[in-house]
Amino acid sequence: MPGQVQSIARAAAILRLLASSSGRLGIGEIARSLDLPKGTAHGIVRTLQDVGFVEQDKTSGKYQLGAALLHLGTSYLDVNELRSRSINWADPLAARSGEAVRIGTLLDGKVLVVHHVFRPDDTLQTLDVGSLLPPHATALGKVLLAYDVGAANTVMQGEPEPYTRRTLVTARALTRALSEIRDNGWAAEIEEMTPGKAGIAAPIRGYGGLVVGAIGLSGPVDRICDGSGAPRPTLVTYVRDAARAVSRDLGAARW
Repeated sequence: MPGQVQSIARAAAILRLLASSSGRLGIGEIARSLDLPKGTAHGIVRTLQDVGFVEQDKTSGKYQLGAALLHLGTSYLDVNELRSRSINWADPLAARSGEAVRIGTLLDGKVLVVHHVFRPDDTLQTLDVGSLLPPHATALGKVLLAYDVGAANTVMQGEPEPYTRRTLVTARALTRALSEIRDNGWAAEIEEMTPGKAGIAAPIRGYGGLVVGAIGLSGPVDRICDGSGAPRPTLVTYVRDAARAVSRDLGAARW
């Protein structure tokens, strides 16, 4: 059987991105969200515009779904599919790292935990499946915001809650952090949600490279971070490897 046509997969990812955005998006925003060259993103968007699937606002120059496509409705990855594809990789990540692992996706401006693997020891732990986490104060959430311009703008335009003195609550700090996450391909939280706790997360991508979720681990700062206070490189590698594996299962050929 022939493999997927890359340009079609990318076009589908752009349509899903526009469908899930709270406002119009520019070429640069689309390119950053899907990790595509601006020229590639522009060429696909122009083609979608030519067939009526995308419309350009004359004032702002930004894009939204076109009238020819709206009757089809928006398209989202089913949460159950994300969970089922992630289970096979979440358990090994917990075993390798010795830490708790969570899978999350955005829901109404929060991070919905769709799967949770306990830390592999005998300590008392609480199941977090179904919990809603603040996106600006968690590694899972910051990864998701980094690739969702609409969600990131909504958070920055609001009043992010300062859970600790380390929580990022200004638009400037969040913008800088999200840019670094896109550059690095992973995110960390160090006492931003809970004192003494840290976490690492990486994006899970679906067809065309669209980020549909995130996988991450969390635990005490002294286990997640090294002596300099930075996330341990070995744990970062474990998380990124797991994210790539789930992404491949979801059809993201490049990851």
